[in-house]
Amino acid sequence: MELRAPMCDTFIHVDVVIPTQTKYLALIASIGERIAKELDNFTGDREALSYQLNLVLTEATVNVIKHACEDDIKNCVRVTINLQEDALNIKVYDYGQGFDLEAVPLPDLDHPGESGMGLFLIRSLMDSVTYTQHADYNVLEIIKYLK
Repeated sequence: MELRAPMCDTFIHVDVVIPTQTKYLALIASIGERIAKELDNFTGDREALSYQLNLVLTEATVNVIKHACEDDIKNCVRVTINLQEDALNIKVYDYGQGFDLEAVPLPDLDHPGESGMGLFLIRSLMDSVTYTQHADYNVLEIIKYLK
């Protein structure tokens, strides 16, 4: 895997579109793991970053599959990952009705359930998380600064 693309500011650009089926979660997670392990100038804990990216990409994709595909197997999930010099920018696109990120309640950490932890984990592990709604799609944007 070559990490520096010629003639552009982005070192890595990945654009993946998968069907809204959980059997593709391992593929999405492995892309994040591989990127973390291949970073040339990253001096932090690669194993920790690899685990974080695996978890974040899996949780974000699961949320689209569970909440945004409206039981239509024809729907898809698009994930883009852009690695720039000092940040990793992940965008997860969905084509559902959307939601208000700020209205999602914090999970009950004293009595955690089987679901409801995904956004909490994403927000806890990453540096910036936003969700924007557009006319035909929505975007969960996740940023991790590489210090």
